[in-house]
Amino acid sequence: MILDFSKNNGLIPTIIQDYQTQQVLMLGYMNEEALQKTLKENIVTFFSRSKNRLWTKGETSGNYLKVVSIKEDCDQDTLLIKVIPSGPTCHNGTTSCFADETPLPFLNQLEQVIEDRIANQNANSYVASLLQKGINKIAQKVGEEAVELVIEAKDNNKDLFLKEAADLLFHYLLLLKAKGFGLTDVETILKSRMKNG
Repeated sequence: MILDFSKNNGLIPTIIQDYQTQQVLMLGYMNEEALQKTLKENIVTFFSRSKNRLWTKGETSGNYLKVVSIKEDCDQDTLLIKVIPSGPTCHNGTTSCFADETPLPFLNQLEQVIEDRIANQNANSYVASLLQKGINKIAQKVGEEAVELVIEAKDNNKDLFLKEAADLLFHYLLLLKAKGFGLTDVETILKSRMKNG
């Protein structure tokens, strides 16, 4: 990575984005030393203009930003760092410095709804009722929905096909959560497979 530190008095604007939700968390600035420290420790360090020194995000709050990836822009004078935050990013206690919350991608929202229903065990909840029947019943439901999707794939009714696809995806997410996993766990495996060809 070759960066142009000649602009902005040796500082490069650095956008911080949540790796999982894709939410933009904050904007900071790095000089060459801050970037090297970030690369070495895998935790985001900025150059604080107000403190006039290196500043590791979370050094007082404990809300560190673990680096997942770093990319430069086309002019090599701005960075995008995707992170896994260990707590709220903003000093105000919010997830992002730009707003309290931004909408999560829909599948992440659906995962959170399923998690909430598992945690709350509302008697009227379909998720809770399936969960009470045990992991075997949830796995069986995934199998049933998969078979129904295959059957609809052989016909030409796109509405029924898409409804069965939605049913399968929902029950698959429920099974993942019931086993203590989530989409990011599956995503990690798929990404490693992409790297390996």
